[in-house]
Amino acid sequence: MLSIGKINTLTVVKKQGPDIYLDNGVSAKVLLADKRPPEHCELGDSLDVFVYVDTEGHLAATTKKPFAQVDEIAWLKVVSLNYIGAFLDWGLPKDLLVPFSEQHHELEVGRSYLVKVFLDEQNRLAATTKIEQFIADEIAEDDLDTFKVGQKVSLIIAEKTDLGLKAVINHSHWGMLYHNELFQPVRKGQTIDGYIKQIREDGKIDLVLQEPGYGKVVSLTDKILNKLHQNNGVLNLSDKSPPEAIYAAFGVSKKVFKQAIGSLYKQKLITIDDKEGIKLQ
Repeated sequence: MLSIGKINTLTVVKKQGPDIYLDNGVSAKVLLADKRPPEHCELGDSLDVFVYVDTEGHLAATTKKPFAQVDEIAWLKVVSLNYIGAFLDWGLPKDLLVPFSEQHHELEVGRSYLVKVFLDEQNRLAATTKIEQFIADEIAEDDLDTFKVGQKVSLIIAEKTDLGLKAVINHSHWGMLYHNELFQPVRKGQTIDGYIKQIREDGKIDLVLQEPGYGKVVSLTDKILNKLHQNNGVLNLSDKSPPEAIYAAFGVSKKVFKQAIGSLYKQKLITIDDKEGIKLQ
């Protein structure tokens, strides 16, 4: 079956003049709507295409990739308004509609918003800013296997709170990045990799941007040793250094850095001085 609003792998089955038709062997033929077909587009060739329903209600496809597919959350900019709603730039020639009924408040041209891409009753692609109804605040009992502590996940940065930054996890759940564990600048709408720090008893998810656990420390120790060798055996960082300085040098939190130099100290590979930093033994 075709997945409307998603990337499909289809085969070229017919060429009629400038028109190219694709098929997956199951569904109806799909017209390739690109004005310029890709190279090596011959009968029997397979193409990865985005499938949608055009303005006349027919299936169509394009080799261009949108910024988001159906059921995904994205940070998209409003490029125009008219009497039916707002239109977003999502990387395709035809902009994505946010109907007035799917807006919390009237959207403004030039501003970007977090939206979810969906299919309406006619299988036409649209977007909504009312994303809360699609994103779970906590992990349900049926979804306990969805996330694990230490798991790498895709995040979209959302609202700032007193505690930290809310983020959308894998387009489906909310999580929290705490201010005191953020060691790099992030912005609303940014897509970034993160990790599950813990799943609380209430099912809510805490996040970090650095890989948790001792496995991170092992790889960091090599980086520290390499940096020491490059700097004549001396590095002006220690467990008393500011978190910002540590992150600038190694891209990790102060806690992880302290674990790493503690490991090197126990192996008698370095000495630690609060004022002068760390030195090779």
